[in-house]
Amino acid sequence: MILNFLFPRKYGERTYSVVTLILRVVFGLMLIGHGFQKIEGFSAMSSGFPDPLGIGSCASLVLAIFGEFACSIALILGVLSRLAVIPMIITMAVAFFGAHGGNIADGELALAYLVVFVALLISGPGRYSIDGTIARRLRR
Repeated sequence: MILNFLFPRKYGERTYSVVTLILRVVFGLMLIGHGFQKIEGFSAMSSGFPDPLGIGSCASLVLAIFGEFACSIALILGVLSRLAVIPMIITMAVAFFGAHGGNIADGELALAYLVVFVALLISGPGRYSIDGTIARRLRR
């Protein structure tokens, strides 16, 4: 039993689904806090928010809130998860490469989010999600 734990021959769907559930909920909750801070401080931040894409500070802030808050809710619930992580990936890529200049010392958190969200894009939400429930019903 110990050898099977240390050196598994295969990973079951249950393990995969539990890991994706944990990643979705933990990183979704962490990022939603950043989005909520931006919502609370919207009026103060809207004129001076970084604009690395050249679309205006207010528009950049709205897109960041969408990627961090609205998409985090969808990811946590597992609703259209692969679509939801795309704006999150873009937001974190802009934060890491644009706002932090690709500097790991300054943008470590944005890079960590970016890596996890890319992994979730590739892996999908797992069985314990609304997407997983829909997929099971479609297979019937």
